[in-house]
Amino acid sequence: MPKKRVLVTGGAGFLGSHLCDRFLAEGYHVIAMDNLITGSMENIEHLMARPDFEYYHCDVSKYVHVPGELKYILHFASPASPIDYLKMPIQTLKVGSLGTHNLLGLAKAKGARMLIASTSEVYGDPLVHPQTETYWGNVNPVGPRGVYDEAKRFQEAMTMAYHTFHGLETRIVRIFNTYGPRMRLDDGRVLPAFVSQALRGEDLTIFGDGSQTRSFCYVDDLVEGIYRLLLSDYAHPVNIGNPAEITIREFAEEIIRLTGTEQKVTYKPLPQDDPKQRQPDISVAREVLGWEPKYSRAEGLKPTLEYFKKKVLQKQEA
Repeated sequence: MPKKRVLVTGGAGFLGSHLCDRFLAEGYHVIAMDNLITGSMENIEHLMARPDFEYYHCDVSKYVHVPGELKYILHFASPASPIDYLKMPIQTLKVGSLGTHNLLGLAKAKGARMLIASTSEVYGDPLVHPQTETYWGNVNPVGPRGVYDEAKRFQEAMTMAYHTFHGLETRIVRIFNTYGPRMRLDDGRVLPAFVSQALRGEDLTIFGDGSQTRSFCYVDDLVEGIYRLLLSDYAHPVNIGNPAEITIREFAEEIIRLTGTEQKVTYKPLPQDDPKQRQPDISVAREVLGWEPKYSRAEGLKPTLEYFKKKVLQKQEA
C-alpha cells in the first residue's frame, strides 16, 4: 500500500521540521513546504535523501498546488517571533489570511483533514489567568503585535467557517511558548536570547522588571500533543503547552546557573502590549487527548543548550 501523504507548511522551520521528523517516523510520506523567510534548509537537510520526503519552495500566501492525494495538511507557515513579524508585518498578515484560505481550499479539494498552528497570542495581554480556550482574549488590533495576533485570530475564524459551512475536518492548536533544538540564535524570543547571550559571555537583557511570566514547553511534548489532536475527533481550539510558570527574572537566573556563566542581568523598557502573564490551562488536552507534558524544563534545556553551544561555536568560527 502507498504511504499516506501529509503536507507540512513551514516545514523548514523550528516546529515544522520536528513535525516532519515525527510523521516520517510514523510511516507517512511527508511534503515540506517553505519559502525560507524564517525557515532554514539546515533543519531538514537530514531528510532530503529520503524517498518518502519531498520539499517544495513555495509562498503559500500566493498559490498552493500539490499533485496527488493528501491525507493531512498542517499549516505552520508564519513568522512566529516578535523580531520577525515586526520586520515582516504584511507577510505575517498574508500567510495567516490568504495562506490559510489557500490551504483550506486545497484541503477541501483533496478531502484532507487540516490542522492549523494558532497561538497563545490570541489571548493577548490576558485578563484571565491561566488562559482557557473559552477566554476570548485581550488583543490590541492596531498595536505592533497585532499583525501576528490578529492574523492568528482570523486564521481560527476562517478555519472554523470552513468546518461549519463546508463540513471540512479541521483542528486548531493554540501553541504556548515552546523551545528545543533548531530554534534560531537570533530568534528574538526570550529563551534563545538568554541562552545565546549567556554562551557569548554577554549580560542577559530583561525587558520590563522581570516579573512577567512565561510557561515553556519542550518541543517533543508539543509535537506529541499536535499529533494526538490531529488524529482526534475534536474540532475546537486546544491549548498545548506546559503549565509550569516562571517569571522572566527567575528564568534568567536559571539560564545563568545552567550555562555556568557569571553574567549580570540588565533591564530595558517593556515593549508595547507585551503580555504580563502566560500560562496554559490544559484541562481540555488532558481530557480529550490524554496529553500532558512529560519533560521538565531542566530535562528539555539539556539538549537545547547543547544545540545552542554548537551554533554559537559555528558562528564564532565562521
